[in-house]
This record gives sequence, structure tokens and C-alpha cells, in this order.
Amino acid sequence: MPRLKVIEPNQAKGKTAELYDALTKKLGKVINIFKGMGNSAAGLNAYMTLSGSLAEGELTATEREVIALVTGEINKCHYCLAAHTQIAALANIDAGEAINIRKGQPTDAKHKAIADFTKAVIETTGYVSDPQLQAIRDAGYSDGQIVEILATLSLNYYTNIFNHVNETEMDFPEAPAI
Repeated sequence: MPRLKVIEPNQAKGKTAELYDALTKKLGKVINIFKGMGNSAAGLNAYMTLSGSLAEGELTATEREVIALVTGEINKCHYCLAAHTQIAALANIDAGEAINIRKGQPTDAKHKAIADFTKAVIETTGYVSDPQLQAIRDAGYSDGQIVEILATLSLNYYTNIFNHVNETEMDFPEAPAI
């Protein structure tokens, strides 16, 4: 049971209603995480703006999903793991590879570098070592892409902690246990 008020689409007003309309056009409906974020048009808009900006960046959807799966696994966000397992499938990450990513063992070398860097950033609260930073560069990522990795991690951290506080009701199939 969610701990924050759930704002259904027919209850939304003002900017929240506008944001819900945009979500419905994009996703076909307003999913539960956004019904909780709908308590704050600013909070929901922040999520949508950052997400939209990152979708226009240099990282691929697949790379962004690697970050989402690693972050969700480390933070034990069951809602995000369920959602991003589904979204990852749309980004050409099959169920087996999603599990590999969550275990920190992606089969693709560039995805392994992103997974390792994401984990290092979370574990060190950003105080990564010079060799950790060099490893992501050696994998072919530019400083601009590193900034996008950090922004994507931040976006996913926001959703993880939001779901922990809210206890968002699941509206995706559970992610497989690992």
C-alpha cells in the first residue's frame, strides 16, 4: 500500500494534469510511480525533464538501461527492477542479460565498463579512483558520456528512493530473483 497519496489521472489538476497527459501519450497510461510523484508537479516534472534530456544524449537506450538495472539492484528497488527489466527488453536486453547486468556480469565489454563505473560511483558516493575513471574512458566513453552516466544514475537513484519511501504498488511483472 503506497504511503503517499495516489493522484489518479482524473484527480490531477494544473501542471500535474498536463504532465499526466504527456505520460499517457507516451506510455498509454500513468503508471503507479508517477501517480505518487503527481503529488508534486515540480518533482514529476523534474523526473520527466531529466529523462527526456537524457534520451536525447549520447548514451544509447541500452546503455541507460544498464545503469538503471545496476542502480536498482544495488539499491534493492523492486519496483525499478521490475520496470527496467521490461524496458530493457525494448532496448534489446533479453531477460538473461538483464540478470547478468544485475549481477555485475554483462556479456558486452562496454556494458561491463558502465556497470562497473556505476557501481563504483554508488559505492564511493562519487569518490571514484583515478583507475576507475580511466577504465570507463578506456572503454571508449568520453567525458560528456561520463556526465550522462552520472545524470542517468542520479535519475534512477531518485526513482529508487522515491519507491522506497512511497512503497509504490507494483504494476509490472516482478523481476526475476538473482
